[in-house]
Amino acid sequence: MTRILITGASGLLGINLALEALKDYEVVGVVHRQRLQEPGFEFIETDLLGPNAANRVLDETKPDWVVNCAAVASLDACEQQPELAQRLNAQLPGHLAKEAAKRGLRFLQVSTDAVFDGVKGGYEEEDSPAPISVYGRTKRLAELAVKAAHPHVLIVRPNFFGWSINGQRSLAEFFYNNLSAGKSVPGYVDRIFCPLLVTDLADIILELLEKDLRGVHHAVSSDHLSKYEFGVALANRFGFDSGLIVPATTGETTAPRAFNLTLRNTRLSKAMGRRLPTIADGIEKLHAQFQSGYRDRLRSMTAAPVAVKG
Repeated sequence: MTRILITGASGLLGINLALEALKDYEVVGVVHRQRLQEPGFEFIETDLLGPNAANRVLDETKPDWVVNCAAVASLDACEQQPELAQRLNAQLPGHLAKEAAKRGLRFLQVSTDAVFDGVKGGYEEEDSPAPISVYGRTKRLAELAVKAAHPHVLIVRPNFFGWSINGQRSLAEFFYNNLSAGKSVPGYVDRIFCPLLVTDLADIILELLEKDLRGVHHAVSSDHLSKYEFGVALANRFGFDSGLIVPATTGETTAPRAFNLTLRNTRLSKAMGRRLPTIADGIEKLHAQFQSGYRDRLRSMTAAPVAVKG
């Protein structure tokens, strides 16, 4: 059976990808400070930035595929800790890709829509990236590094939402947590995006690897809306008061924000042989996951952070 190593396995994408992959593959996850409690798959606690840690993990786990989800994913955290963002977001992916290539392993790098400046929108894979934040710049450097290190690398540029183990990792959870408590929140009308449900993204990643594809693919929904409209759509589906969402425009923030991060997914849709889900499709499935107890299952995997092994 194909064995997949997933870094950043306690993150929003990492944990959902691991659980989706478990249906058909052997899974090993790598976590740092967030320990997992009975996730149903093997995991290793280590700091991949430590001396020889990445090489040791590859040699000990002997995967067939490597999916790198590890990153400082917060835009503001990257602005506040640029050196850490540089090491984890840019340098580590290049090193992992190089070592994966030496061992003949498939390698997929999870990038981001934030490699673009958000001025024009409708970005295709051939458009020149122009990131405006530390996060976007470090993820773009990672793209260049893994391309140089691995001859058959696969890169996906996604935006996604869904349930996480700590309940605070996605915009969907931000709206759910506040609206379910009757709290008023801002919804930005000037920031446009095209997010996929994270479990749909996980399935796409696995299918791309199974098809042995390579190159850059935009993994986003088939439509787009503002963050305000996203919040209203979620509120309506979950039966919350959408009036609690106050239309707002982006003010001063720690990290620069791109305004129009709409990406075209034509290349990915052709590779999949089907239309990718819409945002409404994703919100409907998010609601079904909530009703089935999937959110609670993820939350039950939260364990107290521990001291990291070597």
